[in-house]
Amino acid sequence: MCQLLALNCKNPTDASFSFSGFAQRGGITDHHADGWGIAFFEGGDKDRGLRHFIDHTPASTSPVAELIRRYPIKSRNIICHIRKATQGVVSLENCHPFVRELWGRYWVFAHNGNLENYAPRLHGGFRPVGQTDSERAFCWLMQELSKSHANMPSIDELTLTLKELTPRIAQHGVFNYLLSNGQALWAHASTHLHYVERQFPFATATLSDQDMHINFAEYTTPDDRVAVIVTAPLTTDEVWTAFKPGELKVFVDGRSLP
Repeated sequence: MCQLLALNCKNPTDASFSFSGFAQRGGITDHHADGWGIAFFEGGDKDRGLRHFIDHTPASTSPVAELIRRYPIKSRNIICHIRKATQGVVSLENCHPFVRELWGRYWVFAHNGNLENYAPRLHGGFRPVGQTDSERAFCWLMQELSKSHANMPSIDELTLTLKELTPRIAQHGVFNYLLSNGQALWAHASTHLHYVERQFPFATATLSDQDMHINFAEYTTPDDRVAVIVTAPLTTDEVWTAFKPGELKVFVDGRSLP
């Protein structure tokens, strides 16, 4: 199946360290070689702007991935995906993350898993472009959110609605997903998902997929805080917490909310 990675940060943060290790799983340290993508929010305090890059070639050899490794990303919410195709051909339109607009904001979604016999009724303005179960699930979530709330609700209200909607999709199979609108980041685990929260005093971390380490204390301030969510732990010297099956968590300003 696919691999997921997300960062939710209190302050705009550089994701090049995490992305460098994660990209190795797209054909070198793992077999997820059917495409990849990254989306990150920018644009000041409101974070309404979005940069979105996808490629149907392996992340470990993609020239676009090399550009991202060198790009000075500074974002509070970042979602990455490495694809191992289960439904849909290997093509650009089937690469995650997927992007839609709702309530005047971009929404970004990525999925790891396989949904069997999943054909929801889509009768609103959200329709899939590709052939994946993942994009169908995203369109249905957006459709149902728009039906549940006339305008942008609070993060707490959105979380409650997602907790009601998610099991209706998860009953069809494995539904690990990441979702963000630039204000918060939601993560749901059917099977495998882990997170770590980095805060002052920052320490050194070593990638598990690449011979690379970093001393975060050299690049951070006491006011920084970063939550990293990933399918399998990225580093060997940090304490990662596993999601419980069926657990939905929301992250704001680099920490998970109760």
